[in-house]
This record gives sequence, structure tokens and C-alpha cells, in this order.
Amino acid sequence: MKKLLKIFTYLISFILIAAIAGAIYVSTAFPKVSEPEDLKIELTADRIERGAYLANHVTVCMDCHSTRDFSKFSGPPTPGTIGKGGDRFDHSMGLPGVFYAKNITPFGISDYTDGELYRLITTGVTNEGRAMFPLMPYMYYGKMDPEDIYDIIAYIRSLPSIESEFPDAEIDFPVNLILKTMPHDPTMQTKPDPSDQVAYGAYLVNAASCAECHTPFEAGAIVAGKEFSGGRSFPFPDGSVVTAPNITQDLETGIGNWTEEMFLARFTQYADSGYVAPNVKPGEFNSIMPWTMYGGMKESDLKAIYAYLKTVEPISNQVIKFTSPGD
Repeated sequence: MKKLLKIFTYLISFILIAAIAGAIYVSTAFPKVSEPEDLKIELTADRIERGAYLANHVTVCMDCHSTRDFSKFSGPPTPGTIGKGGDRFDHSMGLPGVFYAKNITPFGISDYTDGELYRLITTGVTNEGRAMFPLMPYMYYGKMDPEDIYDIIAYIRSLPSIESEFPDAEIDFPVNLILKTMPHDPTMQTKPDPSDQVAYGAYLVNAASCAECHTPFEAGAIVAGKEFSGGRSFPFPDGSVVTAPNITQDLETGIGNWTEEMFLARFTQYADSGYVAPNVKPGEFNSIMPWTMYGGMKESDLKAIYAYLKTVEPISNQVIKFTSPGD
């Protein structure tokens, strides 16, 4: 009996030592990405204009890095807060910790070189070597054209500086260790010619990270093979829950019967000069989708996205888009 107890004690000790050694290795050896490039991006008018378009209407960086007013439908950004950060994401949203969108005006990124910003956006690794939780969908941005990333950097460098600071993330164990292993070097691509609608639409869908919201979400990741079929839920502080709809070509539960005109109208109505976001009371239907931002997308880009979505295989998945508190 004593011999068995001794063997068991040795075994437990070995497991503990191996676990500690593994944790130390992960903490010191990861994330494994290349050093930042030596970049100097010119803040030309063309770059800033293109970057503003992307950051506000395609990649919608300002969706999280501004103060969204959810007392109005779809939470449009509050004027004067563009880039200041502050959005909080925590356990109430099913996340493994507490996270804040950082300030990306010149006040918040003054200690970043252009190369460090490029690496941050495309790999999720900060200039201090920390791995970011992929709330910022860097895995999608790491598949974009470098020129588009340069344009976004030029734009955020041009923003009015707003003084605001927010805490670093508090990440639960063991996610704090797993997170370090996630970043990898980007696989950038050349932006397709817009004349190839399907290819260009696929590029825009990736840049907008549409799959990230419009795919079921389990165990901290979207469910492979169910892309665009909807089902990811987003709880609101009032207890209501919004669930992203199915945007595959399924005729019954998706958008398979939508015409191009219907698709365009769904977005462009929010860009109409007469549109005013209606007030929404707690418990009433609201949307996490930043319609007022995506509504500013170019019609040609929306048509390309529609053309790509027409190639997506239909998946039957009936989604209940909204449940009110107590339902």
C-alpha cells in the first residue's frame, strides 16, 4: 500500500511539474509572430479617404472603438467619440474575462510605429508582445490586401486625438494561456479586381468579418461548416437577446429568395439623408448590427457582397432573432 501511495505521489508531482513547465513555456515562447516591419505610411488624402471608408463602413473598426448609443436602433456611434474606445465585453456576453476596446485615436496609439500597428491589426499582437483576445477579428484582417490596412492606419492617424484610457484585459485561466498560442503571421492577399464581383464580394465579406456574427458560436469559436447560417446570440444589458440571422441561400430560413434590389435596400435605407435612428426603450427590439455604418457602403460593394452570398451553400437553420427579457 505504501509503495502504491509513493508511486501515486510521484505521478501527481510529475503531472504538476509538467503542467507548470508547460505554462511557463507557453508564457515565454508565445505568441510566435514575426517582428514588426519597418513601415512609414504616408498620410495622403487618398489613403485617409479610403481608410475612412473601410474603417467606418466595411471593417467597421469604429463599431467597437467608439461609444455606441443603444438608446437608438442599431447603436449608432455617438458624435465626438470616434476612436476613443471604451466598449466593455465581459462574462455577461459569454466571454472568458473582461475586455475593453482601446483608444485608437493618436492619443491611444502614439507609442506605436506603423509597423507595430500593421502587426497588431493583422496578427493581434501588441507592441508589448501581448496576444489580444480575437474580439477584434484580426484573423480576417490578416487576409486582406496590405494596402487596405495601410489606408486604415493612415485614417486612424488622422483622427482628432481624444484623451481616454481603459484597463487591460482580465482573462480567465486557462484561456489566458491558450490565447497566447492563437496569433500567427498573416496570409495577406491582393485585392481582387472589382469587375470580378464574386471574388471581390468574398474579399469584402472577409474584411467585414460577416461570418464571425452570422455563424453559430460554441466553445469560444464559430462552428466550422455552419458559416453564415446564423445563430450566434448577443445578450443586451436589459436581458433581451438578439441572434444573428441566417444569410445563406436557404429559401425557408435564409435569404435565398432575396433579390439584389431587396438586399441593397436593406442597407441603403440607413444611409438615406432623411433617416433618423429611432429611440429604443429597454426590452424593445434592437440590433447589434451596425446598420448605420454598413449603410454607408458603396452600392457597387454591396452588389459584390450579394453576388458572393449567392454562391454560399444553403443551410437550413431557423433563427429566433429576438427574445425580450423574461421570455
